[in-house]
Amino acid sequence: MTYGDQLRSIANQYFDAHNDEGATRREIAAWAIEQGLWHPQPSDLVDQCADQIARAMKEDYYTDPQGRSVRAKHAARIKQDGVQMTLWADARTAPRSHMLVAFQQRREQIVGECRQLKSDVDSFNDNRSPDQPIQMSFNFTYDLEELEAAAQASH
Repeated sequence: MTYGDQLRSIANQYFDAHNDEGATRREIAAWAIEQGLWHPQPSDLVDQCADQIARAMKEDYYTDPQGRSVRAKHAARIKQDGVQMTLWADARTAPRSHMLVAFQQRREQIVGECRQLKSDVDSFNDNRSPDQPIQMSFNFTYDLEELEAAAQASH
């Protein structure tokens, strides 16, 4: 059983023990620790710190010369000497090659999220709500135009 399988098993045990409509990940984690189902390993502390730093870097924005709020730090997954790793760089100093990879990979992540959302919606509609299917548009053109217009109006 992989570590991911173990964590999914803990989550399933939580949901089996709690007949409610939902829980936060913190509630599930607190319960898992209280039940003795999860114990931190020394590497968990480094991983936790790395995750928190990555989360903070994703929230690091600056205002560009045109007045746009722009994400400063960008991650690019690369393979170096046969080892896959994620390198972070600041958009204000990173080489174009890093930014190209980072932007392409972020776009792929968005497409993957949309594909999964479509599968989730289609399954829900087919199996739970065939008479009143939830409609989902994946054309974001108008959404982007509205957000850009709102941003320009606030300047």
